[in-house]
Amino acid sequence: MIIDKGIRIKNIYYMLSYAFEFIKHTGYSNMDTEEFENIHDLFAAILAQGMAYQLKKGLYKEYVHKSDNLSTVRGKINITETIRNKILQRRIINCEFDELSENNIYNQIIKCTASLLLRHGNVEAKYKSRLKQSLLFFSNVDDIDLKTVKWGAITFHRNNQNYRILINICNLLARGLLQTTNNGHTKLATFIDEQSMCRLYEKFILEYYKQEHSNTVKSEALQIPWVLDDDNQNLLPIMQTDITLTRKGKNRQDILIIDAKYYRNTLSSNNHSDKLTLHSGNMYQIFTYVKNKDADLLRKNIQHRVSGMLLYAKTEEQITLDNSYQMSGNNICVKNLDLNQDFSEIRKQLDQILTDCFDTLTY
Repeated sequence: MIIDKGIRIKNIYYMLSYAFEFIKHTGYSNMDTEEFENIHDLFAAILAQGMAYQLKKGLYKEYVHKSDNLSTVRGKINITETIRNKILQRRIINCEFDELSENNIYNQIIKCTASLLLRHGNVEAKYKSRLKQSLLFFSNVDDIDLKTVKWGAITFHRNNQNYRILINICNLLARGLLQTTNNGHTKLATFIDEQSMCRLYEKFILEYYKQEHSNTVKSEALQIPWVLDDDNQNLLPIMQTDITLTRKGKNRQDILIIDAKYYRNTLSSNNHSDKLTLHSGNMYQIFTYVKNKDADLLRKNIQHRVSGMLLYAKTEEQITLDNSYQMSGNNICVKNLDLNQDFSEIRKQLDQILTDCFDTLTY
């Protein structure tokens, strides 16, 4: 089965596996043998597996502030409320205290996302059953509105690191799959929104090279400095690459800057004609990255070669891109990556990019 832009459902799982490496090292790994009918089944399976895994380890707990009437002192006595109890002839003390609880934002997000999937008719019965079994253990966790979650404020540390993939899946669902009907009810859209898929596509390619080719190239999302004739950088935007691959030799560096692009339509048309061209902003962007990185290394007297690539996710338009341009001493090429094929073929395409760019070099 495929989803928007002709992407196999199983390949979404593999992309998530690289983007969030935690999947590879836990109980999620057995899902690579499953076939999913739609994207919601995939998310439901990941959530169910992750929830079950987390329940075995114990739900993450945080200290929450509580105020309660008790028969013995715990924490700090609330004088005002305790006097009120005494006036009402209640032999209890009102106390304020902190208590470890699973009722925190992490578990609330997971519970509400799982509940949303359960209400969605396109989730297969076996995945619904797994979710229901896990949700029984979330009875002490409050329901929240996913649209109010401040995703940027959520942090991870040693004690809740296992939640990273689950929260990111929930984030994808909340940002890309949630819609509101005219009567105010929430429903799920039929595919991940383009912006969310673009972020996943970028992260997948970055992590693929980082995990599979760390012995040959360094893969990072690198910031490139502006090379200016003066020091005035006022109002200049940050140049943040999606993927920068660097191979260092004894006396030189060779760099490939990849800009990963995910569009519904790979090419754009001119307003004054029907001629299809690359998105102009994409070409201007990669050219700027390449020329500034080239100038930066030249200024540092480092022998080098800098190349650029626009790597588009192939769409159902069946347009094959394999173009190369020599621009002021640098090579900039345009390719597309077909995500509607067996993942072994996707690996070959990504590996071939390294071969084409670096294996012809001598050091």
